[in-house]
Amino acid sequence: MSHNTIALNKEKQPLDHLDSLWLFGYGSLIYKADFPYLQRHPAVIQGWQRRFWQGSHDHRGTPEAPGRVATLIEVPGARCAGMAYEVTPDVFEHLDHREKNGYLRFFTEFAWLDKPQTVEGVVYVAGPDNEAYLGPASEAEIAEHIARSHGPSGPNSEYLLKLAESLRELGEHDAHVFAIEAELKKLLT
Repeated sequence: MSHNTIALNKEKQPLDHLDSLWLFGYGSLIYKADFPYLQRHPAVIQGWQRRFWQGSHDHRGTPEAPGRVATLIEVPGARCAGMAYEVTPDVFEHLDHREKNGYLRFFTEFAWLDKPQTVEGVVYVAGPDNEAYLGPASEAEIAEHIARSHGPSGPNSEYLLKLAESLRELGEHDAHVFAIEAELKKLLT
């Protein structure tokens, strides 16, 4: 599958028939809401783990030297905290472009972190079948990759450090993200 998924998302998941819907963000969407939203809540998605296994050719790297950004992988019993936004369908014109580098959107259930309620919404996931997928590596190798990557949206290190900070603000511990952060800080000092 091509890493540019704009047309595929529009074709597979038309949203124009909805007045509003929820979007679950687990990477930069937690701290960079550069789109209008009606409301937002801290949320968690079950059965998924955040991993820095996706390449970024367009934001935190270049086609010649992609950075590494977060995607989700299915892991039974796992959970991934993030931020949910209620948005109108027109926001996906921007979001599909922002998440075009291998991410497909699909509907799934997630729950609020602060109250016992679930909701169905959209999440973007970049699976191993897209051209930008980099796959597993050790946290030290990922940190080294991130430390040397830079793209139009800025240094790859900024993405990782802001995500780690945002997870702490949510009161969430993500062993993968925090291990990469620790390795990255050694490289940046």
